[in-house]
Amino acid sequence: MARISVFGIGYVGIVSAACLARDGHQVTAVDIDQGKVDTLNAGRAPIVEKGLDALVAETVGNGTLTATADTGAAIRDTDVSFVCVGTPSDPDGSVGLGHVVSVCEAIGRALGNKQDFHSVIMRSTIVPGTMEEVCIPTLETASGKRAGRDFGVGYFPEFLRESTAIEDYADPGLIVFGALDDRTRDILTAINQDLPCEMNKVDLRTAEMVKYTSNSWRAMKISFANEIGNIAKANDLDGQAVMRILCSDDKVAMSPAFLRPGFAFGGSCLPKDVRALRHVARVKDVPTPLLDAVLEGNVAQIGRAEEMIHSASRKAVGMIGVSFKSGTDDLRESPLADLAARLIEGGQEVQVYDPYVSEAFETDPGAAGRGNEVVPDLSARMETDLDTLIENSDVIVVGNSYPEAQDRIREAAKDVRVVDLTRIDPAMVSGERYQGICW
Repeated sequence: MARISVFGIGYVGIVSAACLARDGHQVTAVDIDQGKVDTLNAGRAPIVEKGLDALVAETVGNGTLTATADTGAAIRDTDVSFVCVGTPSDPDGSVGLGHVVSVCEAIGRALGNKQDFHSVIMRSTIVPGTMEEVCIPTLETASGKRAGRDFGVGYFPEFLRESTAIEDYADPGLIVFGALDDRTRDILTAINQDLPCEMNKVDLRTAEMVKYTSNSWRAMKISFANEIGNIAKANDLDGQAVMRILCSDDKVAMSPAFLRPGFAFGGSCLPKDVRALRHVARVKDVPTPLLDAVLEGNVAQIGRAEEMIHSASRKAVGMIGVSFKSGTDDLRESPLADLAARLIEGGQEVQVYDPYVSEAFETDPGAAGRGNEVVPDLSARMETDLDTLIENSDVIVVGNSYPEAQDRIREAAKDVRVVDLTRIDPAMVSGERYQGICW
């Protein structure tokens, strides 16, 4: 079991400290507020949280949890420190790092007087880049030591909900952490290894981003549910019943497939149905800021792709896919068709490889509704030979994924610029010739 100091006896800090002590670790809680220190050492929780009073009394009583205001002693007598101080908003909306910087300075000074290796693990909510740009430099300056070599560094965000924090600690929905060094990564692995949840071991910035993404996602879901509820009530319907039924669908509605960053949505259903629901709301004078933003964001994603292609291409663009998704010839409200039309209007020479759309034209060359009305001369722009498309293009735009094309695109990316809107290979990330729209 580890010797752990937890800096900040606030909501996250005291719950973390008590749960770590319950699990058998020797824990020292640290705070500059002597009143909190005295309260904890008396066996009482400084905050109200279900089950916490009993847990604090138990762990203080058996000696696994103590509190101090002495940072130097806490660092000297422990091997790893968790930082759980607050990060309130600054007046401009940015994250407030005053408490984080102060505690990093204090810990850094104490590290300067310690010979043994010590790991500093941040749990406070901080925006991506804060560990590398603020916390690590502050620790290094104050200690005179180098992070990752002379002391360890990690970021381990918490996902505790007030009123169920102790239960959440024992049964988390998400575990993610990043570490600068193997020793800190091993400590975090050992602390979490018995919990019933996958451990996501990532870099520091990704761990920071996951925390903000999680909180923003939860906030967005609440606002979306409220917006649907408002529309439902205005039409004499029960919004909670509507959302309860929606959430029972884990095949489509709750599927992670729709939470995969990439290109814009399209097709015969999603765009028109969002517009229709907005109209239903407007008839009843119900505002729909989220539904409005959904459509605005979708259009903006097409614009983002257009800018990337213009930056990468001198003239000739080869598009792989033009239907609204792979496996169909359906071009109704296809964002790829819109993108092709924009590129043509902007002076690009566009050729398209899409086996399903090509098959549709071969079956019925005069068919309407294939995208002819969106993409000028689409039938004449179709190319059935992928190698020919690649050889004649300055940039390849991957809009849909076709199994027969994946290896050829990977090879082409060595010589031709590729803008990938769907991600043909999870191992490929943006570089000199290859650019992913969201990776």
